[in-house]
Amino acid sequence: MKIRPRDDIALMAGYHSPQLDVAVRLNTNESPLPPPAAFTDAVAAATRSVVWNRYPDRQAAELRGRIAARHGVTAEQVFAANGSNEVLQCLLLAYGGPGRSAAVFEPTYALHSHLARVTGTAVVEGERDDDFTLDLVAATTLIDSARPAVTFLCSPNNPSGTVAPRATVASLLDAVRSAGGLLCVDEAYAEFAPHSALELVDDETPVVVTRTYSKTWAMAGARLGYLIGPARLVAELEKVALPYHLDALKQAVGLAALDYVDEMQARVDAIVAERNRLSDRLGGLPVEVWPSGANFVLIRPLSLDGADVWQQLVDRSVLVRNCSTWPRLKGCLRVTVGTPEEGDRFLAALEEILA
Repeated sequence: MKIRPRDDIALMAGYHSPQLDVAVRLNTNESPLPPPAAFTDAVAAATRSVVWNRYPDRQAAELRGRIAARHGVTAEQVFAANGSNEVLQCLLLAYGGPGRSAAVFEPTYALHSHLARVTGTAVVEGERDDDFTLDLVAATTLIDSARPAVTFLCSPNNPSGTVAPRATVASLLDAVRSAGGLLCVDEAYAEFAPHSALELVDDETPVVVTRTYSKTWAMAGARLGYLIGPARLVAELEKVALPYHLDALKQAVGLAALDYVDEMQARVDAIVAERNRLSDRLGGLPVEVWPSGANFVLIRPLSLDGADVWQQLVDRSVLVRNCSTWPRLKGCLRVTVGTPEEGDRFLAALEEILA
């Protein structure tokens, strides 16, 4: 076959994580707890009510309205899509592209730079400090000089779990506004953290916040996410999204989930409690542990190679995310918070390896 992909696409690696058959899977930040049984029943009922021979509501009006009500904004300020990844892709299709750039602060969520490159957007990389916080002088200097169209801030940051202080977000927003760009705060793990950037969103401020149903709503299998931002920006995103991209069943599932806010919050509280327990136990082992505001913890074994520890965990049927070869993350492993039983099995395996 003579036809070739774009030269820059041909050089890319896809975004993926290993899917192995193990007893304890703690590598993709999924919820260890399923939604309540009543939600599953509601989804089954919604399936029977879908008018399958008709296209879905292209505007996803009811879903957007319910999301808006939950966050105290208008439906026109909400854009829903197939996971926050499609939200990010649409954002870059509308506001990135050839001749424009996106700024990221590494190490951070790899899909920000990956999607930027897929959409022909140049990537400008800033650095985080050793504790994965942002040096505000360096960050704002980068924005002032590069003048990116989109600046990504992941908070809590993936893979470090670092939560950006409110003052940091405000300073970045000031720099972005001065540079004529847009700040995207990726809050995939927001419900596990102490605060959010949603309070900054209005129809005049160049900031958007992205969220996902995958983590807190225990719906990674559904692929549903959304953005909250200025209404005029949301209207531009609708231009680049595929027609009818959000199917009728997914809209119904997203609506059903919103009937179980209390159950979601209880699940989040349980995961935060287990995260704190896991972090405390890890603090007594010969590993470096970073504070986390998410549903995972980043660690680095002090005396053994991280990749070797990862393999030995797999040999014990425990799978975590191997970040040891990633830039700026030498020797690091990211551990999703599971159930207490899964946490105990991970800890026992890790203690055995480190001993």
